[in-house]
Amino acid sequence: KRLHPRTPVVVMTAYGTIEKAKRAMREGAYDFLEKPLDLPRLRAVVDSALRARADAAASETLRESLSRDGVWREGFIGESPAIKEVFRTIAKVAPTNATVLILGESGTGKELVAAALHEASARSRGPFVKVNCAALPEGLLESELFGHVKGAFTGATVDREGRFRAADRGTLFLDEVGDIPLHTQVKLLRVIQTREVERVGESRSTRIDVRLVAATNADLEARVRKGRFREDLYFRLKVVTVRMPPLRERRSDVRLLAEHFRRVYSERHARPTTGFAADAMRVLSGYDFPGNVRELENLVEAAVVLSESPEIGID
Repeated sequence: KRLHPRTPVVVMTAYGTIEKAKRAMREGAYDFLEKPLDLPRLRAVVDSALRARADAAASETLRESLSRDGVWREGFIGESPAIKEVFRTIAKVAPTNATVLILGESGTGKELVAAALHEASARSRGPFVKVNCAALPEGLLESELFGHVKGAFTGATVDREGRFRAADRGTLFLDEVGDIPLHTQVKLLRVIQTREVERVGESRSTRIDVRLVAATNADLEARVRKGRFREDLYFRLKVVTVRMPPLRERRSDVRLLAEHFRRVYSERHARPTTGFAADAMRVLSGYDFPGNVRELENLVEAAVVLSESPEIGID
């Protein structure tokens, strides 16, 4: 990769060296294959890698900006060491096909990381499909993810392609992945291993080219120990792990974020503001924000709407 940065590298490994293959992907390898070699899967991975190389230039500027300047969009900004490490990881991992697991408290910006991974990748021209796994009951979640054929179950009146197929040649973001029921976890593991999806009520598989990004605010290791989350799926999801720091661990970013949200909501609500009074900013910077960046954003929006003067004061 140092000699020829744009050359995609695919690692083939025996089961015992999967951890080495994961490390290779963290260093920039595009994907890894396990022995015994599945030739259709090999062809699909090579095809995907070549397409990625052809499309990589379109997102190269964004990766450089993330890595160098620590700036993206929608409030995903910061200068603290913790958030800059997140930006560097995104820039490094985005061009690969590595599955990424994003960990962090609610409101830290996990969905923004997933979106940045997509836009900074060669898949940026493809679909970015989101699924909130906690918002769907088990039967409906399987249908949403894998699709179903007409008549597969009561209420299945038409064919449904499913989110995996909808995300073909793009990125699928599974939010709150820790809430997926065990039965569905088995099917998800098979899709990750084979890169093939089978609709509910159908016996034929379809090969897909999907980059998987998952996120959770749950302690997955604890759920694995309690038997509520499959260990093999956990290790499949955490090829690369991105830990989103809570806002209380990146206090130096509070001013940047508050000013960003002030400008956004001043324009959106047509309420011109000039900034925060010094005592107001001291209060913001000293608060722990249990709701993290989302809480700060909501607070600033309310302040912009309610402020009776151009400068937002402590009241």
